Amino acid sequence: MNKKEIIHTFFNRRIGVLATMYHKEKVMSPLLEEQLGIKIKVPINLDTDQFGTFTRDIERVGDQAETAKLKARYAIELSGETLAIASEGVFGPHPVMPWLPYNREMVFLLDQENKFELFGEAITTDTNYQYLPMKSREEAYAFCEAVGFPEHAVVVRANHEIIKGIIEKEQLDEVMTYMQNKYSNEEVIIETDMRALYNPTRMKHIQAATEDLIRKIYSLCSRCSYPGFEVVERREGLLCRCCGLKTKLIQAEIYRCKKCGEIEERLYPSGKQFADPSQCFFCNP
Repeated sequence: MNKKEIIHTFFNRRIGVLATMYHKEKVMSPLLEEQLGIKIKVPINLDTDQFGTFTRDIERVGDQAETAKLKARYAIELSGETLAIASEGVFGPHPVMPWLPYNREMVFLLDQENKFELFGEAITTDTNYQYLPMKSREEAYAFCEAVGFPEHAVVVRANHEIIKGIIEKEQLDEVMTYMQNKYSNEEVIIETDMRALYNPTRMKHIQAATEDLIRKIYSLCSRCSYPGFEVVERREGLLCRCCGLKTKLIQAEIYRCKKCGEIEERLYPSGKQFADPSQCFFCNP
């Protein structure tokens, strides 16, 4: 069998459920249905907001991975199916370069029948995630233009009141007037609405994380052909082309099978056998 036949046989399911209430199926379902050979459905009355919201009116109950798992288990419980997919995103300053914005999207697949779990991810600085304490209408309009309004929606909040999904200028004007009058002595914040259906930039990265999940599924164990043969360790030590000393760049990736435990070392994942001297602490201190 080819890889596609192996994967379709592995999942061997008619239905998979997608844990979303914000139209992520628009970018995820075509990929999952074509590549996994299943039909994706979204459970009725699914409320993923109970696990946390970007506007912090409901605090997230766990970290990013834990939340994605909770969503998938909840979708299975609600639907009675045994295969579920869920996604979760985080936004904030970049962990290494804090002056840059940061978005990490994770897509989690849970297959209870095969006792199989796998994450895909996409990490990027291409995000419009921003917020601004609103001092004037002019500042608010400039903010909206910078974040791609009205294609990208915005949120206005003050105290514990939050108005989401603002996608028209007239609506924005009404909300700002209301908030500034009601909270004249308090800070009013305008920020990007990061829910997927209101943020095309984010939706693009959810699609990329789904593609990464599928790539990992199609990575088959070299011994038993079990899917999800993924990297479990990255080893530094790529040698400098000039001086021959070890650098911090990755020399090898270690793959491990979830079923048989097969371990495989793959050298030079970047395609380069030596590091540029500019990346060497000795040659470029």
